[in-house]
Amino acid sequence: MLKIQNTLNFARTGRTMMLAGAAFALTLAAADANTLRWARVGDALTFDPHSANEGPTSTLLHHIYETLVGRNTDGSLAAGLATEWSIHAEDPTIWVFKLREGVQFHDGADFTAEDVVFSMDRARSETSDFKGLHSSVAEVTAVDDYTVHVKLEGASPLYVQNLTNTFMVDKGWAEANGVVAPQDFKAGEENFAVRNTNGTGPYTVVSRDPEVRTVLAHFAGHWGDVPQVTEIIYTPIKEAATRVAALLSGEVDFVQDVPVQDIVRLEQTAGIKVTAGPENRTIFFGYDVSSEKLISANVDDNPFSKPQVREALALTLDRDAIQQVVMRGQSQPSGVAMPPFVNGWTEAMHVYSAPDYDKAKALLTEAGYPDGFSVDFHCPNDRYLNDEAICQAFVGMVGRIGVKANLVSQSRTIHFPAIQNNEVDFYLLGWGVPTFDSAYIFDFLIHSKEDKRGGWNGSRYSNPEVDAMIKSIATETDLVARNATVAKIWEKVQEDRVLLAVHNQLLAYAVKDGINLAAHPENQPKMTTVTFD
Repeated sequence: MLKIQNTLNFARTGRTMMLAGAAFALTLAAADANTLRWARVGDALTFDPHSANEGPTSTLLHHIYETLVGRNTDGSLAAGLATEWSIHAEDPTIWVFKLREGVQFHDGADFTAEDVVFSMDRARSETSDFKGLHSSVAEVTAVDDYTVHVKLEGASPLYVQNLTNTFMVDKGWAEANGVVAPQDFKAGEENFAVRNTNGTGPYTVVSRDPEVRTVLAHFAGHWGDVPQVTEIIYTPIKEAATRVAALLSGEVDFVQDVPVQDIVRLEQTAGIKVTAGPENRTIFFGYDVSSEKLISANVDDNPFSKPQVREALALTLDRDAIQQVVMRGQSQPSGVAMPPFVNGWTEAMHVYSAPDYDKAKALLTEAGYPDGFSVDFHCPNDRYLNDEAICQAFVGMVGRIGVKANLVSQSRTIHFPAIQNNEVDFYLLGWGVPTFDSAYIFDFLIHSKEDKRGGWNGSRYSNPEVDAMIKSIATETDLVARNATVAKIWEKVQEDRVLLAVHNQLLAYAVKDGINLAAHPENQPKMTTVTFD
């Protein structure tokens, strides 16, 4: 594992300021010792549990819906709605799940194997953003009310790792409300499940005003222990300064996305406690490597399809400058779009080159662009820490070799669908790896866009040889051989410069004194784990 320097161990950015202030005023009412007022940069994109595979969305939904298995803070698997899981004794292609008995949905319906079969099929359907996690599943069947078999196309000893964000839904509720299929988020579709919920989780939705405030209350019928936090008031606050001001004034109790420029100040502020750690997430730049012509460029071909141009961009990226100036030391520069938590990571891939603008300029000339070119550069401004500032820094770097990147700064509600719909040429994206395995990166970002794989492949990269290797690791039982194939895939991805890694993100949580909440590597804090002094 990578040793993180002490200076990096403080692991870790619409709506107007006026609207944010109005939301704060609402949160002041009725807060008591059992209420936790939680603020972060963005809201859940949707409440449909299989629609958007996106961090803040899944984080909030984990309080309402539940999964068969979960993750402890140390990254190990934990029992959820399944109490036991194992490979079938007579058929290694089948995973057997024993379900927790006595579980109820929020509307009082019993949770049974029928709901698991329905939920798994829903998560594998065409409009689900989670289908890539289940691409090797052949069939899901209920053996009895509390036993489920998941049959795969081949033996898959690591499949259970893919289930930590696949939420269980009540089949009867979904059918009654016309939400058998998930919302197609990237197409802008609406359905009943976008604003209405019925999970088995520890909290129910009391009220919701998207992008303003969501109130959750403890579900008295939940199977688990009663948490110390019995009410959650969740307030998305886009502006960094406003989030910090809300914490300092006592309007919120917990800020999840602490701005990097405020970490030291908050650590030195009486009444505030900062917890920190590395996050299982990489920030990178992507570009269309396959189209004959770009959408927004001022040339008649596709510069990004040329290896010299991709190498030139890599040689302009000054990761150390971004770490020091933009991130105030709160990042972990890297040469590979994979955090060190992930199986497949190596120290050798983590190494990156210093910028060389003269060589980059020469490569651009060799590729046929002595005067450079212009292209739109799409960047979110409300998802990752200092995301827009990272993009602004890179605009200046590529500008030194004649690439004019026209920055298009936008909300993630616009940015993410544009990437998935192949509407951008050049972009920034962050990627967490909830499975802790390289296959998750390959299935979503590297595999050709087809059927259940390649859902976030905004680069349009397509290599049949790589695709075949990606498919093979889904059912490879020899883990030594599997790891060798993973290494071969990464070698090709790095050689082709499919993704231009910037850094691994670090995280920091700030809470009021008297509140205890550990930094979670998946950046998915659970309010059921909060304790009060």
